Amino acid sequence: MVPNNHPTKKKNQPKGKVLTPWEIVQISRHPKRPVLQDYLSLMFTNFIELHGDRYFADDKAIIGGFAQISDQKVMVIGHNKGKTTTDNIERNFGMANPEGYRKALRLMKLAQKFNIPVLSFIDTPGAFPGLEAEERGQAEAIAKNLTEMATIKVPIICIVVGEGGSGGALGIGVGDRILMLSNAIYSVISPEGCASILWRDAKFAPDAAEALNLTANALLKHGVIDEIINEPGDGAHTDHQKMAGSIQKTILKNLQSLQKLPTEKLLQKRFEKFSAMGNFSVDK
Repeated sequence: MVPNNHPTKKKNQPKGKVLTPWEIVQISRHPKRPVLQDYLSLMFTNFIELHGDRYFADDKAIIGGFAQISDQKVMVIGHNKGKTTTDNIERNFGMANPEGYRKALRLMKLAQKFNIPVLSFIDTPGAFPGLEAEERGQAEAIAKNLTEMATIKVPIICIVVGEGGSGGALGIGVGDRILMLSNAIYSVISPEGCASILWRDAKFAPDAAEALNLTANALLKHGVIDEIINEPGDGAHTDHQKMAGSIQKTILKNLQSLQKLPTEKLLQKRFEKFSAMGNFSVDK
């Protein structure tokens, strides 16, 4: 349980039609839902993409580079889903290999060198589970990102804009603020995967979605995320421009408060934030 005085209790919950967790899963995967490429064109200027991890290859499932949001210089990093079958195949459906996570970490350290904030856009079913990814150190690459992101000396804001799947999402998901769109999902496993394990049948995915607490409302209640960004209409896919505007406004607001913190305080609060996850109290 989250204490009544927990800071997340003070945030406003999104209003509107109450959807089931499974319905939210479907919206988070809508084929017309905006992806990182859309947000880059709608929210940012002067984007300069940077390539490669300097070890193996340039993973197109994760892209990143310098950009400007309003008058603020930032490093933008995120999962790179496509909109067509061809795009998705080229970008591996947003499922990164180890070189993708190593590229992301390289760009975060570059941002630290130039003292500019990092914006991380999360939208992936999970890290790529193929044999070749395991051979090149998938688990080690994600684990190293978790460790290193905890000590990056610039503000990091993570935004879950679609699917936030397992370690694939968490590999670029350690930050000072975790924001989430109201119809996004964030979970240790997909509902289908969970159903296949627990019930040996993927048709129980709606039940798994209910049990996983993967919605923005549930995660805010448990202190996993910090703020929900409401989606327009029936979802972000109905108005890309309005959705981008809401995300931009929320990012700038959070950047303003984070940039006032001394580096030591920033890192301390980041550590305390993630250390507190999983705490619970027992009512007597």
